[in-house]
Amino acid sequence: MATFTKFNSFVEALSEKVHNLGSDSLVLALCASANAPVASNTQLSQLTQISYTNLSSRAITTTSSSQTSGTYRLILADLVLTASGGSVAPFRYAVIYNDTATNDELIGFYDYGSDVTLASGETMTVDFDGTNGVIAIA
Repeated sequence: MATFTKFNSFVEALSEKVHNLGSDSLVLALCASANAPVASNTQLSQLTQISYTNLSSRAITTTSSSQTSGTYRLILADLVLTASGGSVAPFRYAVIYNDTATNDELIGFYDYGSDVTLASGETMTVDFDGTNGVIAIA
């Protein structure tokens, strides 16, 4: 299972109304091992992304953005990435960013431990935690 790391700036951006996680458009950016994101990155322009030629949509669907008993959870639907018409460049990191925010602010990233390559016709499911959520704030 991939390890999730939130970007340091996410907490401040959330507190300063940069994110509305219930309605903003969240998207997945992909980075190769040689271009690892670091916790101090703040916006998409600071990342080197792979080429998305031959890759399906990276738009993420929000299933739930709510709190129960004082704990907020952001639940995202699993995202299936599909290579079509050719292979997709190798990637190791799957970065969630807010495409609605002015500077495409970063939220967090998953580290898959090694590069993943998708040949034409292959799929990979980004498995977001449907119970505990990607983000939980108590």
